[in-house]
Amino acid sequence: MNLSHEEEDRSLSLSKFESMLKTNKVFFFDSEEFEDIILHYLDTGKINLAKKALKLGLEQHPRSTGLKLVQVEILVFDDKLDIAERLLNDLYAIEPTNEEIYIQKANIYSKRDQHDKAVEYLEIALKYTDDFADVYSLIGMEYLFMDNLELAKESFIKCLEEDTEDHSALYNVVYCFDFLDQNLEAIEFLNSFIDKNPYSEVAWHQLGRQYHAIKDYEGALRAFEYATLIDDSFLGAFLEKAKTLEKLKRWEDAIACYQTTMELDDPTSFALLRVGKCYERLGNLEKALKYYLKTVHEDPLLDKAWIAITDFYIRRKNYQKALYYVNKAIGIDNENKLYWKRYATINNALHFHEEAEEGYRKAVEFGDYAVDTWLFWTDTLQFLGEYDTAINTLLQACEYYPEEYEIEYRLAGLYIMMQETDKGVFHLSNGLRLNYKHHTLLEDYFPNEFASPLVQEIITKHKKK
Repeated sequence: MNLSHEEEDRSLSLSKFESMLKTNKVFFFDSEEFEDIILHYLDTGKINLAKKALKLGLEQHPRSTGLKLVQVEILVFDDKLDIAERLLNDLYAIEPTNEEIYIQKANIYSKRDQHDKAVEYLEIALKYTDDFADVYSLIGMEYLFMDNLELAKESFIKCLEEDTEDHSALYNVVYCFDFLDQNLEAIEFLNSFIDKNPYSEVAWHQLGRQYHAIKDYEGALRAFEYATLIDDSFLGAFLEKAKTLEKLKRWEDAIACYQTTMELDDPTSFALLRVGKCYERLGNLEKALKYYLKTVHEDPLLDKAWIAITDFYIRRKNYQKALYYVNKAIGIDNENKLYWKRYATINNALHFHEEAEEGYRKAVEFGDYAVDTWLFWTDTLQFLGEYDTAINTLLQACEYYPEEYEIEYRLAGLYIMMQETDKGVFHLSNGLRLNYKHHTLLEDYFPNEFASPLVQEIITKHKKK
């Protein structure tokens, strides 16, 4: 019986069953029909209807092993594991070579987190089953639960040897390779798989992802092109191909590829954003901005899009507009250190020093410990006359950068300014030791202190060493 006939028969059985429920008439179904009806309801999440069908099925076929195994499946779903196990033991006494009994036993042990026992029962099921692929896939899943990626990978590969069309197993194999950081081994496996299954668009797509991971963008592009040739509606492959074309700086081709994804499905904010970036790379600023604005219209909560517009205006030195858009991004994610740093940079450019200080402070608070962030922050504090806070901030920075001459020269200048000469001399000596050549930093930031006889004497002494 071909698939369309099977589907037609199932559809008729379902209509007949649902008609029976509505009219309260009792119709006869053979046990296999009941199994199909129950499994359909389980697959579609209609558990109550599945249970009704099971109850009627067992009333009409009280000795059906198939229905009792479906009953076990429902009991396991309901976490009634002990009852399910007793029923399986009864079925085992009747049909000890029925592989489904061992599969359900494994399912029970899996639910109890006894995955090694589950594997034992699945290994027994292999002796009696005709569907090796399904059992190998289940074994692979158990090994995944045990975090044994190597054995999981082996099981999924065996599954694929039995059924090359099992895309789930193929994705799981690649997941194992990825988790184990085995990109080259994954490439070797996928090339071997493709040699036997050259029209597997999923395999080509996964091969492209592996080449992309090792930065072989030409190889990745070739693989994605095969995937899209085999299936010209493969949205994921077109997206990956577009990203790869960006890596190869083929901006116009990348735009065309992203446009294809928008024809295949509704435009995504991701694709619109990337098209904007490509147009900006090409110097077509009008179109770049148009796509950035389309992105935020499509997804007003996409902070990355607001930041893209922010950066667009920063590069144009239009800081007023940049400030408007960075505030939009911060409104969506107000704990993002990169956004706060941009906020600070923009406010600095606009000479809004108090706001800039807040931006740098928030950036550090949310984890930006880059040396330039500390320095910009303390320079802003110094400009605001917050000398004590500037010193404390630089001392904090010292914990991350104990050998950074720029921090030492700033501390020297601030301490001397605050008439804490001993501390100033100490940090000046550190700065000269770390980088004598750049001692003019002190002159740039603290011209009066630099010109003092004490500082000049220390610099001259150090030069003679």
